[in-house]
Amino acid sequence: MSARLDSKYRTNALNTMGDNEIDVLVIGGGVVGAGAALDAAARGLTVTLVEARDFAAGTSSRSSKLIHGGLRYLEQLDFWLVREALKERGLLLHRLAPHLVRPVSFLLPLQHRVWERAYIGAGVALYDTIGGARALPMHRHLSHTRAMELAPALRDDAMIGAIRYFDAQVDDARHTMTIARTAAQHGATVLTRTKVTGLLRAGERVIGAHVTDVETGREYTVRARRVISATGVWTDEMNKMTGVDFPFHVRMSKGVHILVPRERLDLDTGLIMRTEKSVLFVIPWARHWIIGTTDTDWALDKNHPVASDADVQYILDRMNAVLREPLTRNDIVGTYAGLRPLLSGASADTATLSREHAVAEPVPGLFVIAGGKYTTYRVMAADVVDAAVEGLGRAAAPSVTAHLPLLGAVGYQELAADVHSVAQRAGLPVATVEHLLGRYGSGVSELFDLIAAEPELAAPLPGAGAYLGAEVVYAVTHEGALHLDDVLTRRTRISIETADRGLTAAPAVAFRMGARLGWDAATTDREITRYRERVAAELAANKAADDESANAARLVAVA
Repeated sequence: MSARLDSKYRTNALNTMGDNEIDVLVIGGGVVGAGAALDAAARGLTVTLVEARDFAAGTSSRSSKLIHGGLRYLEQLDFWLVREALKERGLLLHRLAPHLVRPVSFLLPLQHRVWERAYIGAGVALYDTIGGARALPMHRHLSHTRAMELAPALRDDAMIGAIRYFDAQVDDARHTMTIARTAAQHGATVLTRTKVTGLLRAGERVIGAHVTDVETGREYTVRARRVISATGVWTDEMNKMTGVDFPFHVRMSKGVHILVPRERLDLDTGLIMRTEKSVLFVIPWARHWIIGTTDTDWALDKNHPVASDADVQYILDRMNAVLREPLTRNDIVGTYAGLRPLLSGASADTATLSREHAVAEPVPGLFVIAGGKYTTYRVMAADVVDAAVEGLGRAAAPSVTAHLPLLGAVGYQELAADVHSVAQRAGLPVATVEHLLGRYGSGVSELFDLIAAEPELAAPLPGAGAYLGAEVVYAVTHEGALHLDDVLTRRTRISIETADRGLTAAPAVAFRMGARLGWDAATTDREITRYRERVAAELAANKAADDESANAARLVAVA
């Protein structure tokens, strides 16, 4: 099957949607929904995935961008969760997505002599072994002198020594979109901008859903033998559609991150530091550092969570407590906020709620998956599909996704090992090819074909020189991008990696998108205007004192 999610694919999919009953309808295009669509399709089931906005438009594009076990969960004695997550980390690094998931080093500063090194060292040693021994280099204990050599940006009194360990990182939005494309390659129909407006019922049983194409307003009825809801923080909205009480509810915890230029912090490794509520990461991210996160309750708009002035100040204060040269707001290039879907509990503190997931069938035919963490998406997807296929009335194979590389994984390592020859054949700089390999894997050949046909696509985008024009075209012709925000925010990360939040790049990106999507001048102008309004609203929100005023400032813009 084709994994080319262009406008023709979308038109054909919509024209046939609802013609025949399918096995599984998946609601939600985040990482778990995309994973469920892939899991079900790989078992030989007929599958349609519908997403109201874009792939990874919610939580799955706004994480800390780490594939990790959660070192702090060991302290909470949640060994099962850590073991499961670390096993998944190993699979992603070495089999499923080596082109998208890569090792990252962290320095864990120590403040107390003797007991802290023994206590934390024992935990990190366990972390190195319980979920995938030797998946990454083992941790090392460092003296104060050696730790300062790796982290000159820190004050001398910020630590008495440190432990260095390894985890992994990912571009979460690209990874989620690649899972959806892999599902399409295995026969699933995957559609964005398609919103479920109601459930189709036969008595008490859910037998499908009413779906509206957000782009045209056209309505469809999709009949399915099983419906899976993987809607994250929108799980309680699905609850309302059923009219019954769910066995669980979801609470939202807001996590905020800031980006600063790489040269602003003299570090040769990432950092992880304790805070009064959680941990603070400093994560290398190409030409930047991602610094975060916060962990606060959120009960406002779910589509557009934002960082307030208080959130940004919290991060700066915790960082500046250990830095020789304090960061200022002028150093901040980008900010983003995401919502964690946490299974509700008795605690009033979101930081203490479980990151485990749950599957339920609140009404016959509807299966709901909620909770969990990004790293364990594949396990979550397999669990909900396992529940859905039970009693389906036809044989369904067990999950095979633990052995199923994502699109671009097969052949990636060979290309990466021979990057100089690849660059020479493509007529591109080695650094450019390394950048493309880390985003597309072996699918990079399709980018090379675009550039060979239109050499001008090899030029960097104005105001966003890390990205090529070819990447914009590819986002439209292969990755399902329909709007300017899809490209600037998720297919690339221009919106958080450039000081102007992508405003300089926006016209050039819109021009290349419009040429492939058939936009007229008015549509192109409307896309640019809507994006500019979004940027202005987010910047205003960042200056607002608290969540309520930040939320109000953000909602001035519709996108």
